[in-house]
Amino acid sequence: EAAGQGPLPGPAAGAPEDIPSEEEEQDRVPPQRLQLLGESEELRELLRNPHLRQLLLALERARDKSSVLRQLMQEPLFVEFADCCLRIVEPPEEKENVLPE
Repeated sequence: EAAGQGPLPGPAAGAPEDIPSEEEEQDRVPPQRLQLLGESEELRELLRNPHLRQLLLALERARDKSSVLRQLMQEPLFVEFADCCLRIVEPPEEKENVLPE
């Protein structure tokens, strides 16, 4: 086979589970939106808080991230951080209407 034109490596390449579902696709945030996080002064101010930084480090280091995340969602400071991030990447005026018209 010509170089660079062989089959994709590994048996799982291109497997159906590699294709994101419609729900997963809706949850994706475009890179341009993610970049807005770095430009937010409100978010920067929150990240100056040493307690929030410790919470984020605990999440990063955790083996069971989903369990730690559930615990962190009980922390008002973490919820404020998460809400700030969501407001930036999904502004309220762009959210889909959940109630039928």
